[in-house]
This record gives sequence, structure tokens and C-alpha cells, in this order.
Amino acid sequence: MKITIKNTKPRNPFVAASLKRLAGAHRSSPSARRQRQQQALRRELALHRHSP
Repeated sequence: MKITIKNTKPRNPFVAASLKRLAGAHRSSPSARRQRQQQALRRELALHRHSP
């Protein structure tokens, strides 16, 4: 009785590297933009709150 092993498709060597460096879109997500705008608004309000 012979045992045959199926050849699997070769793995893409770039996938592991891209997953490690979190490759993806080169722009920030909408939630990150929202958070940044909210922080900027808080900074502006803090500046104006303490000035006479």
C-alpha cells in the first residue's frame, strides 16, 4: 500500500511580512480621524478657556 501526499500550493512569501508590518491602506481610518479632530477641538477649547 502506497501513501501519496498531495502537493499543496506554494505559500506567498510576502504575506507573512505584510501581516507583521500591518500593511494596508496608507490613510488613517475614519475613527482615527475623528479622534484626532476631537483632540484638536479639546486643545483649542482648553487654550481659550484659560485666556482672559
